[in-house]
Amino acid sequence: MNKTLQIGKINTLEVSRFTDNGAYLRAKDGGEVLLPNAYVDSDTMGIGELVDVFLYTDSEDRMVATTQRAKAMLGEFGYFRVVSYKQYGAFVDWGLPKDLFVPLKEQKDYFHIDDLFILRVCIDEQTGRLYGTQKIGKWLANNTNGLFAGQEVNMLIIAKTPLGFKVVVNNLFEGMLFESEIFKSLAVGDMKLGVIKNIRSDGKLDCLLKSSKMDSDEMSQKVIEILKQNNGKVDCTYKSDSEKIYQIFGMSKKNFKKTLTKLIENKSITLDEKSIILN
Repeated sequence: MNKTLQIGKINTLEVSRFTDNGAYLRAKDGGEVLLPNAYVDSDTMGIGELVDVFLYTDSEDRMVATTQRAKAMLGEFGYFRVVSYKQYGAFVDWGLPKDLFVPLKEQKDYFHIDDLFILRVCIDEQTGRLYGTQKIGKWLANNTNGLFAGQEVNMLIIAKTPLGFKVVVNNLFEGMLFESEIFKSLAVGDMKLGVIKNIRSDGKLDCLLKSSKMDSDEMSQKVIEILKQNNGKVDCTYKSDSEKIYQIFGMSKKNFKKTLTKLIENKSITLDEKSIILN
């Protein structure tokens, strides 16, 4: 149960009372918020029951609860469609009855109805209103303490570049998926599970799609492509440690060894004491 009401997030609150307008939900500190009748399930919501709800403000700027889920919560990034545009800003669909406002000053491009944009959900500390911003760079961190190569992460694809795809990692870091290491179709707005391949000195991350979902042919193709990128030779063998294998090929040592064996049998590669050599 939440200690306080937290706008823009999922709150676990206690049903405290019912009115003609719906159920009032209470946090530990006594703060209450209305859950409108449209979201009240009389069969499961009794006095004292705990309910998970999302909190935001309605059209009159009153805090309100809903059992619906927004496409992105406070501090998260998402891919949103523009549904209306005014002189002072745009509104995008984020999965709730009241659309998310994107102020004019938070837009980098011209917004038109049905356009799709990567945005971050933020809060105006003075008014308590949630809003979206296209100016996402200032919200991305470069302090990578605690991150490590091989760490599993969530990635949002935010842009296509000549090198591959830019991603936002764990709603906090900027990363890159390189074209030569992508073996499936991707599009801006996709959410993918990945791993960190390398942490760069500028705080940006080189990432890989999670290799456990690759089949044997994809893993073989990946090894071949990486060898081609390195003039047909990479210093890595069956005996290399797991971390080095993961940093170079983005796969477990077990899958790596299976892949090498298959490629040797196919006469695609040869091994010497220190290296893999492309035939």
